[in-house]
Amino acid sequence: MATTTTIEPSTAVDTFADLLHNLGDIPPHRVLWRPFPATEEDVVRLADGDPKRLCELIDGILVEKAMGFRESLFAMILGTYVVEFVRPRRLGVVAGADALMRIFPGIVRIPDLAFTAWKNLPSPNAHLKPVAPFNPDLAVEVVSDSNTKAEIVRKIREYFQSGSKLVWVFDPKTDATEVYTGPDAMTRLSPTDTLTGDPVLPGFRLPLAELFADPQLNPRPE
Repeated sequence: MATTTTIEPSTAVDTFADLLHNLGDIPPHRVLWRPFPATEEDVVRLADGDPKRLCELIDGILVEKAMGFRESLFAMILGTYVVEFVRPRRLGVVAGADALMRIFPGIVRIPDLAFTAWKNLPSPNAHLKPVAPFNPDLAVEVVSDSNTKAEIVRKIREYFQSGSKLVWVFDPKTDATEVYTGPDAMTRLSPTDTLTGDPVLPGFRLPLAELFADPQLNPRPE
């Protein structure tokens, strides 16, 4: 069933409440107030630190990435299917859930999974930099407890504005799958449907029942 999603533009920031609203009504504990304004160097420093902190950079604000163990497992398992399709065909770069991507100046996002075709890299070694200076052709978001609908909607809008062609959004708790081919063009799949990679990965097909039945996403077998 096709569903239309309207994405509203950000509003001016006068208060901390405005800031949280612009970031997608996220919980305040995910906002790092120091340093401010933050830079890409801060994002890399925290990602390389001990303890490691994965943060997205949004207009000078560091926002800690929402992630849980189940969501991490889900992204990894899904990534194996994508890698198995991409690698033998030499299609491009598949990045995992800690890959920093500069989708706009001042905006660094960390998709849970991302694919970019070789032909779309801005330089031969662009994928070898600490912060990838390109957007994903396919971006995947796996919804965690502290993610909000507004936050995911903003990410979807930014991905497509930066040039992405496909976004998959998964909620492992409900087995909900949303496929976006534009910021306002979404198809919701049922757990019995088949996920396809069009238009980014033509020929990719994954029965969602197979994905959701993976032993690592279910209670331990007795």
